[in-house]
Amino acid sequence: MFNDQNQRQFLDPAVVARLAAVPLLARGPVLGNVSGRHTSPHRGSSVEFAEYRKYVPGDDLRRLDWRAYGRTDRFYIKEFEADTNLRMVVVLDSSGSMGFGSVGMTKLEYAQRITATLSYMAIGQGDAVGLSAVADGVVRQIPPKRNPAHLRVLFDTLEKVQHDGGTGLDAVLHELAETVRQRALIVILSDFFVPPVALRDCFEHLRFRKHDVAAFHLLDPEELSFNFQRPTRFLDLEGGSPLFIDPVEIADRYHDALENYLEDLQTVVNETGVDYHRTRIDTPYDEALRNFLVHRALGGRRS
Repeated sequence: MFNDQNQRQFLDPAVVARLAAVPLLARGPVLGNVSGRHTSPHRGSSVEFAEYRKYVPGDDLRRLDWRAYGRTDRFYIKEFEADTNLRMVVVLDSSGSMGFGSVGMTKLEYAQRITATLSYMAIGQGDAVGLSAVADGVVRQIPPKRNPAHLRVLFDTLEKVQHDGGTGLDAVLHELAETVRQRALIVILSDFFVPPVALRDCFEHLRFRKHDVAAFHLLDPEELSFNFQRPTRFLDLEGGSPLFIDPVEIADRYHDALENYLEDLQTVVNETGVDYHRTRIDTPYDEALRNFLVHRALGGRRS
């Protein structure tokens, strides 16, 4: 699709080829600048019929349905769905906690692979892609564009993203809700170290602005199992004080807190209509992407 002289560690052509059969689709109408594969909120003249409406003076007479006139003795206009291109903005969490990984890959590296593959696929089908790398604020930002040469700029930026700093994801999402003017697919890749109540406000804001919101919740297996047996010094990757504790003494409380957090977050995404995908980073990223794409191709229903 484009000539890139650099070998990108986060983009595997074999993965792209395996996923090519499943398109990246929006879950609802989107606004774009050119014709494409996604449903528009406006009516147009594509081949997919939408509905009839009564004729009003000034309508294009070529769109009159003469068969309907013959049956009803009334003039009706045939309307069709207009297809358009998608604007996708990837929100990549690059805070310090995304540097954790116990499976030979950090959460950030996993997120970079998903970002690169989705971006390649989107631009390949004529859609526009932008990137916002965030920590305690926006670290790097690229506005959405759809030309293949834009991928090189996006990949160069993606390579420079480092995990560092605290999490200001909630503030950034509120900002994006206002600054991304047209309806867009907002894809968030994060470990979501944000209180669910704060995320609810963000997601409601994005949905109010008519954005289609998808979230990959990236978790390391050790975060879920907390299977530590010896007294351990735990470091806060986002700047807090280290803790030296016996994990056996706090394991039950840790699992209770984790379960409550995940349940609260699940409630939030269900109630705000977010396309939510909880993903362990020991899952092959192409499998996680395939599940995401198939889920959207099915209209949001689980396969």
